Amino acid sequence: MKALILAAGAGTRLRPLTDACPKPMLPVAGRPLLAWTLEWLRRYGVTEAALNLHHLPDVVRAGLGDGSRFGMRLHYATEEELRGTAGALHNFPGFFDQTFLVIYGDLLLDIDLDDLIRFHRQQSAIMTLALKRTDTPHSQGMIDIDADGRVVRFIEKPAVWDSGDTANAGVYVCEPDVVSWTPPGFSDFGHDIIPALLRAGVAVYGRPLRGYLLDIGTPAAYAQAQQEWRKRRI
Repeated sequence: MKALILAAGAGTRLRPLTDACPKPMLPVAGRPLLAWTLEWLRRYGVTEAALNLHHLPDVVRAGLGDGSRFGMRLHYATEEELRGTAGALHNFPGFFDQTFLVIYGDLLLDIDLDDLIRFHRQQSAIMTLALKRTDTPHSQGMIDIDADGRVVRFIEKPAVWDSGDTANAGVYVCEPDVVSWTPPGFSDFGHDIIPALLRAGVAVYGRPLRGYLLDIGTPAAYAQAQQEWRKRRI
């Protein structure tokens, strides 16, 4: 299986830490965040990963190399202008020729990927979103699912949300057809692609994640990651 890791963000909320180090390469428990991500992916049989870069791309390339020490093959593309979370798919023509994963690069995670993929295939979905609980809906992609897990409503960072606490966790299982739904130029999964799929009645599902996941995008979350991950690795 292949994966796209979204690693282009500037990490502005974590400055000055990200002035000289891109957010996905910040150390967590003594190792770059992406090193943990790649090892997690390899445990679940992912052998190739594409990374879109923008902020300090040479730091990522130097830190991860060709991926061989993780038992993987890595492909890189540097965006001079940001193309968005979905637009990044077009940086790698022909790469997404099988079921693939999309993972937000600022996630520290150890979730049951087999469970997510198995559910995706059982539902014959074009896209399946890992789901989490949140108490800050204004800063998340918020989701309603039916009894079978099919997504019936999705709003990215709603100003008002009164329909539960289920949010997009930032891990997707996708079929290659998702690429054809992504227009050239800038596009975003939350603002553009997922809403378009739902309007068209395409099978998009959500599955509550099993395991650990933390977005390290704020100073408080980054400090939390250091404390919690160190305990998990002992």
